[in-house]
Amino acid sequence: MTGYLDRFKITDKICIITGGAGLLGLKHAEAVLEGGGIPVLLDISDEALTRAKAYLLAQYPSGHVETIKSDITSKEQLTNVKNQLLALYGHIDALINNAANNPKMEGNSTNMAAIRFDNFPIDMWNMDLAVGLTGALLCSQVFGSVMEEQKSGVIINISSDYGLISPDQRIYQKDDVAEEQQLVKPISYSVVKHGIIGMTKYLATYWAQKGIRVNTLCPASLYNGQDPEFVNKLSNLIPMGRMSRPDEYVCTVLYMLSDASTYMTGATIVLDGGRTCW
Repeated sequence: MTGYLDRFKITDKICIITGGAGLLGLKHAEAVLEGGGIPVLLDISDEALTRAKAYLLAQYPSGHVETIKSDITSKEQLTNVKNQLLALYGHIDALINNAANNPKMEGNSTNMAAIRFDNFPIDMWNMDLAVGLTGALLCSQVFGSVMEEQKSGVIINISSDYGLISPDQRIYQKDDVAEEQQLVKPISYSVVKHGIIGMTKYLATYWAQKGIRVNTLCPASLYNGQDPEFVNKLSNLIPMGRMSRPDEYVCTVLYMLSDASTYMTGATIVLDGGRTCW
């Protein structure tokens, strides 16, 4: 009799991860490697991909990691990725739609800006939706078509707690800064993350009879060197009283990718320390 833990194995499965060189992308790749699969990191920076591959192989010396520079807003480039992988392996088994333009508070990030809603630039709106929603759509079309032919596959769409609730702009504000200079989490981020959940439900029902499972993961409140004032404000909104660690998503991703979750599709898995309960 096969043990239940064996269902978590994804041995030699080809798992594409968009935004693969980023912090969460690396953790998704670790989940794939833990299960015995082969992560394929897609990103727009050769330098970042090189660093990501070196990091992963240092952690998993016997693992196999593929990296491909690709713009996920280009169907032509994604089709080239598909053809390259099919020539190498003959199959594509999973897709994690992780890439998004994420305005962040940590480190020296310049993504957050003092842009009020009434002055929100349409170019920024178009770019954020192009990466976060159109990119996920195109990847699902291109790589999902392979899964449909195979009659098997898994897609995980990465949303956020902001796909369920609105940003609390108070946590980004500084007491000594004028209102027009206060940082604002932009509307485009919320729209993308809410839209990802809608896309999941559509694709889950569309492909339910084709052997393809599609689910959403909502990571939240990821700690990555933000300043103490911000950490304290956000932690006070979370029942568990702290932000999340990047490693706290790895086992959930492996579960969602593997045969341990064969009857789950169209679901939204929320890892937020209880924040959306309040």
